[in-house]
Amino acid sequence: MKVLFSLIFLCSAICFAQSTNTYKVRTVAFYNVENLFDTKNDTLVFDCERTPMGDYRWTEERYQKKIANISKVLYEIGNDVTTTSPDVIGLCEVEKKAVIEDLIAHDNLRDENYGIIHFNSPDERGIDVALLYKKEVFMPTSFKSQRVLLFDTDGQRDYTRDQLIVGGLLDDEQFYFIVNHWPSRSGGEARSKPNRIKAAQQNKRIIDSIQKMDGRARVISMGDFNDDPIDDSFKKVLKTVGKSKKLDSITFFNPMEKLFKRGVGSLAYRDKWNLFDQFFFTSNLISKEKTNYSYWKVGVFNPIYLQNQSGKYKGYPFRTYVGTTYQGGYADHFPIYLYLLKTIE
Repeated sequence: MKVLFSLIFLCSAICFAQSTNTYKVRTVAFYNVENLFDTKNDTLVFDCERTPMGDYRWTEERYQKKIANISKVLYEIGNDVTTTSPDVIGLCEVEKKAVIEDLIAHDNLRDENYGIIHFNSPDERGIDVALLYKKEVFMPTSFKSQRVLLFDTDGQRDYTRDQLIVGGLLDDEQFYFIVNHWPSRSGGEARSKPNRIKAAQQNKRIIDSIQKMDGRARVISMGDFNDDPIDDSFKKVLKTVGKSKKLDSITFFNPMEKLFKRGVGSLAYRDKWNLFDQFFFTSNLISKEKTNYSYWKVGVFNPIYLQNQSGKYKGYPFRTYVGTTYQGGYADHFPIYLYLLKTIE
């Protein structure tokens, strides 16, 4: 009886000690915001359709509603866990830095003190990627925009979005973030596949370069990849795996693969869900030792208000436009989030 009592006491003590651990959680998010353009005609890009006189009748009122909608979403991602907005946010389909400045200046985000890293891409649609970061949490130390060189069947340049690489200190821990928006499936998945393979190869070269410089580098790549976790760009080029026990020195962990196989998606097309919006990262973010930030979990942020409430497309993302018909919604993708966790002694 004495031995049994001692064992029970010991187990209780261990459980109590574990329950008193304090954890710090940081949220990384990504959102394809569906053509966040202002209303001004920029002669350097093809944005005339998204002006008050263009096909989309893109007025200042509609623009301000879009800013309010997107800023609300960004504020709420992860808020139920951390009681605050994400610490690092990747964005795609933003026209220019000015629209991002309007976004973080909105009442929903003004007090969050976000910084912006953005470069103009040569994309034919005039859309870019960007990174937002909370200035009191993340300090950028390096940033670069990397071109993806594509050519059409006539040998002419096919312009797409750059890949944005940002290195810095997340609470004094070195991290690297890559923000992507890979070439679309326009013209069909098979026909456009080579472009995404090239984008994946570029992403792999970037990560290899970072790791050559810093063998312990923790790299998180995020974006709208226009491919699912099981497609060749991920499985054959990047060599991602969906189970941590399959990780080795040349593979990356893609936690979205498990979600995809469960039928979770971030966008829908012709009655099929895709999970084009993803995170994948270096294996050193999978750790049982929580004294430094490591991977906790991921998810798709899809509350009811982001979904169509009725009709044929019930449950699909509530969009700003369907074709050129204004809907007044948010975006044609759901955002995604990733939690990093560490123990506070």
